[in-house]
Amino acid sequence: MTRRFQSILITGASSGIGAALAEAYAAPGVSLFLCGRDPARLEEIRDICLAAGAARVEVQALDVTDRRAMEEWVIRTDSDHPLDLVIANAGVSGDTSGGEDTPERDRLVRKVKVNGVLNTVDPLVPRMAARGRGQIAIMSSLASFRGMPGAPQYAAANAWARSYGEGLRGRLAADGIGVSVICPGFVVSRITDENRFHMPLLMDAPKAARIIRRGIARNRPRIAFPWIFHAMLVLTAALPPGLTDRFFAGLPRKE
Repeated sequence: MTRRFQSILITGASSGIGAALAEAYAAPGVSLFLCGRDPARLEEIRDICLAAGAARVEVQALDVTDRRAMEEWVIRTDSDHPLDLVIANAGVSGDTSGGEDTPERDRLVRKVKVNGVLNTVDPLVPRMAARGRGQIAIMSSLASFRGMPGAPQYAAANAWARSYGEGLRGRLAADGIGVSVICPGFVVSRITDENRFHMPLLMDAPKAARIIRRGIARNRPRIAFPWIFHAMLVLTAALPPGLTDRFFAGLPRKE
């Protein structure tokens, strides 16, 4: 069954995949509630979505690691416009986190992904369960399938997000809530803009958004692409680490 959504909340919506998803969902009758770190860019995305015919677009500059601010925003939004879909998309890499030293960057990467997802999803679960419907989508990465020596904190944070989403899907199914975990490869964004190495099968954000939107509408458990990367990483993750350590150690470092 294909699900349709009219009230949608997206974090990390000021750039990259989040912005592309906002534009992909903008349509007559659809209300969008977007947050991100860049107020000026959020205003631009709002104007684009309204021009595309969205019925309502509200933007909020928020830090997803601020639990109280996120809870207030999410609950207020859901009370006024019960949410059909929430996409916990916000994330940073070591290069885009803005930290001044490596340990602080590493902590912030994990904080944004782990706390950001919890701060977005936790306030909504009991409310969706009470309604007996809703969809949650959690952004992870293909990097989540194997510890990456070039970006261990990024891979670990996204592995947590993937595992959490997969577990949450089973827990919430009886409540009528669907959960999809999104695992993209290289997609044009602020994160990949900082990469100084070749990124095979680099995809533009609008194409990634179309793939994600189709998968969410079908309540797919895992939305992983490009498929060839997904297959390769699932295979290598199944092998003993001793057989694959040398290969992964030779990959470029993000730091």
